[in-house]
Amino acid sequence: MRLQSLYRQFLHFRGSYHPIVHSLLLGTILARMASSMSLPFLAIHLTRTTDLSAVMIGFIIGAGSLAGTFGGFVGGTLSDLFGRRKIMLGALLGWGVVFAGFATAQNVLLFFLLSLLNGLCRSFYEPVSQALMADLTGKEKRMRVFSLRYLAINIGVTVGPLLGALFAAVNSSLAFSITSGTYFAYAFSLYLLLNKFGIRQIEVEKKKDQTFLKVWNVVRSDLVLRYYLLGGIVTAISYSQMTATLSQYVGGKFEDGVTLFAVMTSVNAIIVVVLQVPFSRWAEKRTPLTAIAVGTLMYALGNVGFGLSENWLFFLLSMAVFTFGEILTFPAGALLTDKIAPEKMRGAYYGAQSFSSLGHFIGPWVGGLLLSRYNGTVMFVSMAFVALSSVLFYRMGESVLARRNRMGTAPRELGRKAKA
Repeated sequence: MRLQSLYRQFLHFRGSYHPIVHSLLLGTILARMASSMSLPFLAIHLTRTTDLSAVMIGFIIGAGSLAGTFGGFVGGTLSDLFGRRKIMLGALLGWGVVFAGFATAQNVLLFFLLSLLNGLCRSFYEPVSQALMADLTGKEKRMRVFSLRYLAINIGVTVGPLLGALFAAVNSSLAFSITSGTYFAYAFSLYLLLNKFGIRQIEVEKKKDQTFLKVWNVVRSDLVLRYYLLGGIVTAISYSQMTATLSQYVGGKFEDGVTLFAVMTSVNAIIVVVLQVPFSRWAEKRTPLTAIAVGTLMYALGNVGFGLSENWLFFLLSMAVFTFGEILTFPAGALLTDKIAPEKMRGAYYGAQSFSSLGHFIGPWVGGLLLSRYNGTVMFVSMAFVALSSVLFYRMGESVLARRNRMGTAPRELGRKAKA
């Protein structure tokens, strides 16, 4: 009976979403697993294969993130103009070339260019795949789809580094070669699936009078989107402490701090994998702004916990609370963007979300400054207030949206007014 029940649930899940959505969810697991089994070891690979300094290695790795910050809007807009299919397949093939290059390159400039291209490929693929999921899913199911996508990301990130460590022990280039092959194989399988299910017929068609500049003018003039992006940037400043300064703080506080941080990272991943679906069901019954408000409160409580904890147990409990915020805010943020995106500009709006990554650039710098000048308690408590302040930007965006809806003014019209 139990097996029959599970089988019925599987059939229901399979029938709830378009086959392309299922393939993109599976592809997200594979893509993140492949990249996370190689990119975390890029610094080690560069150390072994070049004579670069630690500063230059950090600069090369960081170049990819910087390129991705601005590449998302470009990739998303191009997908609106020329179709999701071409941009996604191009990004996957480009990724395959990038990781093949990482495995074989010896020249410093080539490593730098490959890092830039890696950031661009990610920023092209992720918002476009997300936009295609939204294209193929009814509005009432998009929150769950975004949650499943985030779950897929975390499954890949959980498994990838373990495989990467095994491959790195054999040869530092091996993981990059396997990642390259994975992306080429995924591109080929996705190409077949997109053709099989007639993706050309359901893609957003290019408008004859729509150009990149006109799309940019609409996005740039959308005040609601700007408030949402500011909220995302502020949230990212707070969230980035978990990936940047927390390891330094824990490492300096305990002799076995490295082990503690590794355990905390595992707890984060396990909680996301186990609780993403139940939390998404709760969030579906609330507004996206409510989910974000509760999520940022969890961020704040988690940060305060990090700053005040004195033993392993409280650090792990703080990480659990912090992770609850992560589960809620990431899908809800995507849903807010989806709510305001014009049908023919969904890719551009999803791509514009990448500007929020500026918070991941600002956050480690500000956090490191507070940690060095004061202490961890001051830094984490300050970041708790930063997290809470993000809700103000989201609320201002909601207020402008409500006023815009009452006036019946669309983003396109706003763009024309701004141009005039």
